[in-house]
Parts: sequence; structure tokens; C-alpha cells
Amino acid sequence: RMKNGKSKIKKPPATRGSRVGLSPEAEKETPDYGRKTPIFCLHYVVPAYCITLCSDGDKLAFVKRIRQLSGMTWNEIIQADRHGFGREKIPRDVLHPQIPAHITEDVTLIALRFSGLKPMVGYQRNDVFHIVWFDRDFDLYDHD
Repeated sequence: RMKNGKSKIKKPPATRGSRVGLSPEAEKETPDYGRKTPIFCLHYVVPAYCITLCSDGDKLAFVKRIRQLSGMTWNEIIQADRHGFGREKIPRDVLHPQIPAHITEDVTLIALRFSGLKPMVGYQRNDVFHIVWFDRDFDLYDHD
């Protein structure tokens, strides 16, 4: 503070809306998640299909793969080959294990490869890929 009691630091201008710094128009926009890079969540992994049951080689391949996929947008993943860096939709009725109760009928299940052709299966919500199964033995569903 200066001698007269006034501060040299100016207060930022007041903003409208719930998020500081965004115009009201920007707050109303829905994000285009296809242009975002994926975030990976392991919270819902089924214990019988957990990454901890995979070989050390598969675990290392998983880390490398999510690092590679994290550098791509969801649109790029969708356009890539399903047996490479792309994704593949998995019909619910081909899965052998029971689908967890938190996965409702409207959720589309998808597979991304984590080690060679081995799929990690889960679902995308916004920019997050929730992994549910690591199909290390190719027994989650019938593969073609």
C-alpha cells in the first residue's frame, strides 16, 4: 500500500457468469470432445480383467499405448484402423461376462488396443475413456 492507503494493484474487472474469464457466449458452447485428447480412467475395471493380471510386457505396452493415444484427438482415433490406434464398437450381446450395473443400455462399448491386438474395452464419456476390461486372453468376446 502507498502512504495514502490506496493500493497500486488494480482489481480485475468483474466478470459475468459462473466461470471467471469466460464470456456468456463461451459458457453456453458445448465442447467438441472429438477435438480433445483422451483421458484414461481405471476406476471401473472389473477385477477378473484387471491390468494387474497381465504380463509385464502387456503392462508396459499399455503404458506406451495410452501415452501414444494421449497425443491423438478422439476424431483421429475414430478415423484410425480398428486394429491399430483406432477404436471398434463392441455390441453388448457378444460379451461373455456380465456387464456391470453402472453401464446403462444407452452406453456404447468400444475397444482400443493396448498390447498388439489385445483390446481394452470400456466406454467414452465426454473426453474420458473408462476402461472396464483388459482382454488379455481374448476371452471377453468372440474375436473375428
